[in-house]
Amino acid sequence: MKDAQKPDHVSLTTIIDRLRDGRYVIPDFQREFEWTPGDILELMRSIFQDYYIGSLLLWKGKTDNFEALACEPLHGFKGKTDKTHIVLDGQQRLTAMHYAFLAPNVPAPNRKNRFLFFVLVDKFMEEAYDEAFDYYWTRHGETLLADRTAQFDDHMFPLAVVGQGIFELFNWLQDYEKHWRAKEGEAKNSSNEAACQAAGRHADNAHAFRNHLQSIMQQYQIAYIELDQDLAIDKVCNIFTQINSRGIRLDVFDLINALLKPKGLQLKHLWRKAAPKLDFVETKRMNVYILQVMSILRQAYCSPKYLYYLLPGQEKKVRDPAGSLRKEVLIPDVSGFEQRWHEAVEALRQAIELLRHPQEFGAISSQHLPYVSILPVFAALHASARSLPANHRLGAGVKLRHWYWASVFTNRYSGSVESTSTRDFLDLKNWFQDDDAPPPLIAEFKMRFRNLDLRRETKRGTSVYNGIYNLLILRGAQDWMTGAAPQYGGLDDHHIVPKSWAKERTLDTSIDTILNRTPLTAETNRKINDRLPNEYLPELIAANGETTVRSTLESHFISQAALEILLRNPFTPSDYEDFLNVRRRTLQEAIEDLLVKERLDLPPQLRELDARIEKIELALRKLICASPAGDADKIPPHVIQKVEGRIQAALKKNPALDANHYAALEGKLEYADLRELQDTITSKALTPIFRSRFPHKETLVKRFDQLSELRNGIRHSRTVDDVTRKEGEAAVLWFEQALAACPRITNAAPG
Repeated sequence: MKDAQKPDHVSLTTIIDRLRDGRYVIPDFQREFEWTPGDILELMRSIFQDYYIGSLLLWKGKTDNFEALACEPLHGFKGKTDKTHIVLDGQQRLTAMHYAFLAPNVPAPNRKNRFLFFVLVDKFMEEAYDEAFDYYWTRHGETLLADRTAQFDDHMFPLAVVGQGIFELFNWLQDYEKHWRAKEGEAKNSSNEAACQAAGRHADNAHAFRNHLQSIMQQYQIAYIELDQDLAIDKVCNIFTQINSRGIRLDVFDLINALLKPKGLQLKHLWRKAAPKLDFVETKRMNVYILQVMSILRQAYCSPKYLYYLLPGQEKKVRDPAGSLRKEVLIPDVSGFEQRWHEAVEALRQAIELLRHPQEFGAISSQHLPYVSILPVFAALHASARSLPANHRLGAGVKLRHWYWASVFTNRYSGSVESTSTRDFLDLKNWFQDDDAPPPLIAEFKMRFRNLDLRRETKRGTSVYNGIYNLLILRGAQDWMTGAAPQYGGLDDHHIVPKSWAKERTLDTSIDTILNRTPLTAETNRKINDRLPNEYLPELIAANGETTVRSTLESHFISQAALEILLRNPFTPSDYEDFLNVRRRTLQEAIEDLLVKERLDLPPQLRELDARIEKIELALRKLICASPAGDADKIPPHVIQKVEGRIQAALKKNPALDANHYAALEGKLEYADLRELQDTITSKALTPIFRSRFPHKETLVKRFDQLSELRNGIRHSRTVDDVTRKEGEAAVLWFEQALAACPRITNAAPG
């Protein structure tokens, strides 16, 4: 009998060499590379800390096997492969190493950009491992990758250097140390003692990092099992199936429970009492989530090694800002542990109630919760927001919502969540205190939401699918038969165009897309049955009137244009495509309106007024640009000064912004507020230009005052009294009429 299994191990250097040569290939039956940048970061952190990352299962390949399994290179591999092994288990890890160390110029999965990974050497040498690894997806990463001096100054070691070979790697490490030795000498010559000490410390860190990295490259071993190339394919597939169907979950809760028993605390007894309060969410990890909430609230981190520090009396090493190490006990005794446990349970209970509320977040059942894994950090953030002074809670709540929906629609919590939770908790707490410090996620969401491929969202339970469903609930989707808001305990996920119709026509496009789904009561769903909308909608219109039916459908993000398509008779596959396209645009506009422009918390009447005010602002900008005043030199100096200051601050925060766009007047006016548009139009130099449209300056100033008062009340979450609202409505109508001579401008879509 041939030796079918050969356990062995291989160094990291050898693995990278083999990845570069294209030795490893993936069989067609394997799933796609799915890891997020956060998952890749976690793997890099494990490798650099010399942690075990699991073993690989490889099948030594031959031509027949490569062809039989339709093998393909790893994600991002370019060039000709020198394939030798088929990866049966370990694809995600090997592909992540290839992507991080070799930095192929291809987008990350489900992203439009390439991601570049860095080690912050100063943080790493301070043992601040959770902060020592980072990635960039904007052109800032590309710029940094090309600028070695900037890398040295910022202590940013690009993992892409590892993939360039040992010679290039150690050149970088030597040059990094030389860079800081030179700075140490310069500081010493100029008698700058503080700078000399800092540069010397960085040089010492560079030397120690070089030794550490050399050790990792040569001595870090990755275990693997190699199957013989002559093993029959059916046996190989069976082995693969067994590996992916049998797994024992090692639960950190059981470990903590065992460690607490000698201290006289039965953690399982606490869990039994807490479980009924949290049973809305269907997950086997809720007991671990309680520990994670405790940990996040106490130390921001929630990975298993940090949960260990929750043990009463357990010491943790903490590094002070000055760099010195000290020991700290997070929880002094058993009573302290119990108190924090109960606080975490209550935080989770309140968070779940908030998420399931039909007017708050719309996750009306556990199956409609976009993420279960987001619960610990959401609960911790909600608890932190509630602990703020009363005058800051409202703003923190708005920011929490914005972060939550950005996470949902960017699939942020679909992969490794522990490091993401830490980063988000720290970023959001900072944002709660500083309005000018939004997390990078917010800008990413604003850039990416229009590229959501809603058509492909066909599976219930995915983040985006459930997020859209939640928005339908928040919208107050009315029942099609009764017109009333339904009881949310018993809703069906209804196909607008029936599945049976699509099956008869063997449509290529999926009938299960969220674009063709909406929540209805079970009774209404049964009455509609498998009929096309062009059969039952005319009945509803005849019974209730077109205005009522149209309003009901609009609460489901089905616009007038979409309704007209659904009424077509005959209704063809081409009509179905038209319907999907129209509803996709409506949903994207809703996401922008409710989430990007932060109108989610506004009452419907104010939400509509805010949208109309925005159109007026856009029209005023276009009016200025299209007139003879459309020259930045003619804009009042104080307006230009403020605008350019804001633009420079924005460019500094987000290097992905196009500076050339903001050099033109149209771009500059994007950063002008309503009062600055007023100052421009009413300035002495420009008043004659706009006199034909606004003949009475006093009236214009009055209307600007009314409009601004209403706008500020809405945008800054202030109470809008009846007088302010009515005067503001009058100003809105006045401006709309004054600008009506340019319908092309007035009707421009927001954003």
